[in-house]
Amino acid sequence: MSIRFVTKNLHALIDYPVAFSLIATPFLLGLGQSNAPALWLSVATGVAALLLTVLTDHQTGLIRVLPYWLHLAVDRAVGVVFVAAPLVLGFQGLDAIYYWANGLTVLLVTFVLNAPEGQRRGLVAA
Repeated sequence: MSIRFVTKNLHALIDYPVAFSLIATPFLLGLGQSNAPALWLSVATGVAALLLTVLTDHQTGLIRVLPYWLHLAVDRAVGVVFVAAPLVLGFQGLDAIYYWANGLTVLLVTFVLNAPEGQRRGLVAA
């Protein structure tokens, strides 16, 4: 069985919960106590992710004007930004861990676990 199981449809289903999590979790964790951008970077990214999902041409997109490949490219860019943010913006402690964990997760999902379009879950290309 292939490890590349995150299909376009599965990705579409997790986009909304991820966007709302990026908006709410920083408040729940109390991020940004010593560095305000640690709070607001995630919130702004969550709002942008929500808009991106609404506009993406996949099963949960509402307007469907952006191609899925562009959505993936934006997700990957966010992953890179989240991994770099603690170093560039000086996040420490929980703030840094939050961004590193989210950034690495996004990169793992979009580069390693992402199934090429047209591949069905559970099938391995021969």
